[in-house]
Formats: sequence, C-alpha cells, structure tokens
Amino acid sequence: MTAPTRRFTRSTTDKWVGGVCGGIAEYFGWSSGIVRLLFVVSCVLPGPQFLVYLVLWLLMPKR
Repeated sequence: MTAPTRRFTRSTTDKWVGGVCGGIAEYFGWSSGIVRLLFVVSCVLPGPQFLVYLVLWLLMPKR
C-alpha cells in the first residue's frame, strides 16, 4: 500500500491574502495561525520575506 501523496498547494479555504500560509500549514499539519505568526515575526528580521511570499503565491497552484 502506498501513502497518499501530499501536494504543496495554496489553501482556498484558509486564506487571508493569497492562501500561502494556509497551504504551508495544511502541508505540514500545523496550525495556520502559527504559520502566519511566524511569517509576521520573521518580517521584523532583515530579508526577502515579502518577495518569497509573492513568489510562492505565483508558483504554488491552488488546490
């Protein structure tokens, strides 16, 4: 027996902006609130967080 394959997709039901954080949470089985909180906290640090979010929004297919 093979396990069902998980797909890395944007969430269509658990989204605020683009569904990226909701999709990441569904893929890893985490709470979407935790993923969003981690993203917001990471925005305090220097780095390309918004650019990564936009790229994921464009590249991740909708469910």
